[in-house]
Amino acid sequence: MPFRYRLQKFLEIRIKRKEEQLQEVIKAQNEVIRIENLIEENKREIVQIRSDMRKADPHMFERYDTFLKHLYEKGEKLEQEKEDALKELEKQKELLREREKEVNVLEKHKEHKKDEYIYEQKAAELKQLSEVGSQKHFRTLQEQKAESGED
Repeated sequence: MPFRYRLQKFLEIRIKRKEEQLQEVIKAQNEVIRIENLIEENKREIVQIRSDMRKADPHMFERYDTFLKHLYEKGEKLEQEKEDALKELEKQKELLREREKEVNVLEKHKEHKKDEYIYEQKAAELKQLSEVGSQKHFRTLQEQKAESGED
């Protein structure tokens, strides 16, 4: 009879939960990357506006200043979003570590139970071989007694 782990369903459920959590971590990482790209794009736009401002007419400076102020505010808002996204990413990573721990506990338990099963199988096999050996020995003694009694 092959080894059958009685908690296999629980192990599979925990593995599935770990994989789902891994997907959540990936989503959070992608969100951080998306926000970082927006920040970089905002910085490039600020640099572009500053260079355009040097070439512009003086009466346009006020509009450029207003737009630059808007871009700086947008940059601060994006930095805050990035901080929030990093916190969320860390939270998701912590949940993933917990899920991995849960899976590892059951996998170790499964290994332990499999080792116990193998030990019990070997013990049963040895017992069976011992019984066969003792029967052979008893039969040999009976044959020897029968032969010595016949002689």
